[in-house]
Amino acid sequence: MDTDVLVVGAGPSGLALGIDLARRGVAALVVERAGALFPGSRGKGIQPRTMEVFDDLGVLDAIRAAGGPYPVGMIWQDGRRTGEHRMFDPAEESEDSPYIGPWMVPQWRTQQILRARLEELGGKVAFGREVVGLTQEADGVRAEFASGEPVIARYAVAADGGRSTVRRLLGIGMTGETVDPNPTLVADVRITGLDRDNWHIFPPGGDGDGFLAICPLAGTEDFQLVARFPEGTTVDLSLEGVRKVVAARSHLAPEAVTQMRWASDFRPRAALADRFRSGRVFLAGDAAHVHSPAGGQGLNTSVQDAYNLGWKLGAVLTGGAPASLLDTYEEERRPIAADMLGLSTSVHRGQTRRGAATRQLGLGYRDSSLTRETRTVPGALRAGDRAPDGELDGVRLFDAFRGPHWTLVAVGTEAPALPEPVHGVSGAEQATYGKGLFLVRPDGYVGWAGETGDGLRQYLGRAGL
Repeated sequence: MDTDVLVVGAGPSGLALGIDLARRGVAALVVERAGALFPGSRGKGIQPRTMEVFDDLGVLDAIRAAGGPYPVGMIWQDGRRTGEHRMFDPAEESEDSPYIGPWMVPQWRTQQILRARLEELGGKVAFGREVVGLTQEADGVRAEFASGEPVIARYAVAADGGRSTVRRLLGIGMTGETVDPNPTLVADVRITGLDRDNWHIFPPGGDGDGFLAICPLAGTEDFQLVARFPEGTTVDLSLEGVRKVVAARSHLAPEAVTQMRWASDFRPRAALADRFRSGRVFLAGDAAHVHSPAGGQGLNTSVQDAYNLGWKLGAVLTGGAPASLLDTYEEERRPIAADMLGLSTSVHRGQTRRGAATRQLGLGYRDSSLTRETRTVPGALRAGDRAPDGELDGVRLFDAFRGPHWTLVAVGTEAPALPEPVHGVSGAEQATYGKGLFLVRPDGYVGWAGETGDGLRQYLGRAGL
């Protein structure tokens, strides 16, 4: 075998998966058909749950340093400020959730940070490697490329975007809908005459001009420009085209746009892959689900696909877990992706506010076959739920969870002897958890909960522990 895992695509999901595998000692190769990382700001919103994932993956400090909170929306009319618009419902701080609101980082910067972390761990991205063929055998996958030698891997992951070549080669369809038939221009620009303290919103005018929004991109000198057009419009992606849009829809002169760094034209759609797995190949990120950008769910759902799959591949490849553990990836992630697609579409159509659901802290796997709740009377926190932060006997729980291991949280209950790969933290009282034993998976969800240790070792056996 050339490698244990071939990851096709160096977007957020592919890079996050590469990081998770590298820190587990799994040999993985990330390949990207382009000659460089994606250059645009497209997925700029990082939700609180993804911030927790980034904390565990070792990139949180860099992500925080690179970005900032979202600015307040400012509505303009005829060159005058006419009122503020709050994009997000406020969230209250709590001990169990250290990150309460979305954090803005342009996607190109997020990917730079993830790539640097991957390389720090000894991984790499091979650019200019376009997959053109894929064959599966009993013990591996063979990928052919437009140029260069083929790669043979024990498993492969398609993280190559909404137009995934690997998904097409596997013959997996996507089911979905066009969320909005109107073309949308997204561009990263340098612009003068607007402050960087507000997200500037120019509603449609009476002369037929469409919506325009110009948002300062935290941590940069750029603005992200978004403009909608009538159905059937051919969008001009040149600098002059962008200048015409700005001049027509705002009080700014064309020359106010001094530079264009990236531009794209798309039609928002929602689509879900019919399957997330074919034999030894898995789908993750946009290859598995395509979102409207409204609500900031696409990149976040993609990163969490990788976070779910990474520890399972590691357990099978290096930890002695049965291959059947990999069946739980599609079982757990496909319903979550379907729910997030519905949420993104609802936000896009103005039916749902950007509130608690978009933060993704309430997502979980209560119905998963990998979840065991053995308590007679479960408390508010149940097996399958996200394991909250907090303190237990002076130890911060997220500090205890950080790393590729499992963690047993014992509250007011004696903890049984644990196999070496499981870390333990215990104390007399923890209000959020209540009394009991809580086995926290490597991806931060409670896999097993009980009043005593009865049945715990049998559960751990499924994960090769």
